[in-house]
Amino acid sequence: MGQINAPFGANTKKTIVGRGSSSKGRTCGRGNNGQNARSGGGVRPGFEGGQMPLYRRVARRGFSNYPFKEVYQVVSLDTVSSRYEDGEVVTVESLKDRRIVKGVDVMVKILSNGELTKKVIFEGLKVSATAVEKIKAAGGEIR
Repeated sequence: MGQINAPFGANTKKTIVGRGSSSKGRTCGRGNNGQNARSGGGVRPGFEGGQMPLYRRVARRGFSNYPFKEVYQVVSLDTVSSRYEDGEVVTVESLKDRRIVKGVDVMVKILSNGELTKKVIFEGLKVSATAVEKIKAAGGEIR
């Protein structure tokens, strides 16, 4: 009682083929003859029967800047307004301490969503142009 069991037939032993007459009988489900019937037979991954394989048909040219893409975590002004007091300094470390952003090498950008009602100092953060206007209007500053 209270034990979870798998339904009947869910756990079956793998059939090992080619070990005598009792193993599924004669050809063991591999067909009559041919490459796949032999031990060690079969084709390599990606082989398409002699047709030019997909990995060789697809062109691989040019340069991708994707590995060097910089991803910013965005923070709204209303989030800053609700989590910080007047005169406080907003840095990446303070945003991490308040669990607004996560990550080790995180880059943050301040966006102008919402209203800023407090005089807050932003240090070492990327700030959008409209957010700069709202911060200056509220009496804050950007360093």
